[in-house]
Amino acid sequence: MEYWKVDWLHDFQSEPIRFYSEIGEDGYEVRKVQRYRDGRRLKADALHESGEIGLSEIPVGSIEDVSSQPEFSAFVIGRDEFEAEWRSASWSVGRAV
Repeated sequence: MEYWKVDWLHDFQSEPIRFYSEIGEDGYEVRKVQRYRDGRRLKADALHESGEIGLSEIPVGSIEDVSSQPEFSAFVIGRDEFEAEWRSASWSVGRAV
C-alpha cells in the first residue's frame, strides 16, 4: 500500500481542497478522504460511495504525474497520517452500499 496527500489548488467553494488516498498494489484507490474548506471531511471505500465522494475508477498513476500538474501538490505520506485522517472523517449522508 501507498498513502498520498494531494492538495487541489483552486477557488471552487464547494469542492474538496485536499485528498488523502490509500493506493493498492494495482494502482487503484482502496480508501479516500476528502477535506473541504469548511472543515468537513468525508470518506469512501469500495462499499461506501456517494454522489459527493467515490474512489477513482481508473488507476491513479504515479505521484510524480500528479505532482507535475500545476493544480495539484502531491506527497507520499505514512500510514499513520492516513489512518488519523480516516478516523476523523465521516461517511457521506447519501452513502450507498
